[in-house]
Amino acid sequence: MSYFAAAAVRRKEKWSAAELSLSGVSDVEDVADRLRDVDPDADLSVLFVESDDAYLVIMRLDEGEDLRVFGSDSVFAAESRLGALLLGDVEAPALDLDEAAEPPAADEDAPRAVEPDVDPVGDADLLTDLGVSSHQLLALCAHEGMLPADVTAQVSHSIGCADEVDELRDA
Repeated sequence: MSYFAAAAVRRKEKWSAAELSLSGVSDVEDVADRLRDVDPDADLSVLFVESDDAYLVIMRLDEGEDLRVFGSDSVFAAESRLGALLLGDVEAPALDLDEAAEPPAADEDAPRAVEPDVDPVGDADLLTDLGVSSHQLLALCAHEGMLPADVTAQVSHSIGCADEVDELRDA
């Protein structure tokens, strides 16, 4: 299993990013602790974990507290140790893909999902206050042909940390 884990942290409206190693973690709280360690004084910490060009998990901490988790597909928890570790205790989202398949009409450029074959889990609203609605996030994950890296790029652009995350990917 291959993965890419990018932690984007914001302090006083300035973003920075660091690649995060998940080797040796035993549960989701260990992952949250590593995210906290990137910048213990961060106002906001977001972790993007892409696995095998198939799955994406987004984790969020506000001021190091209140862990929120979203996963692009519940299958990830069944198919890998990392998926089980990140998504094992996560419940289904409040919205389903059928609701997200057609984004609001105002956003003509938004990806449109057709017959989604993914089952997202967790808190689809975790980035709403940063400009990525649950509908947008679910539609991105369900859009045919979108890789986890594509979703990360789109989301990081929307929340303002695209340059920092791209630098990690290019390193």
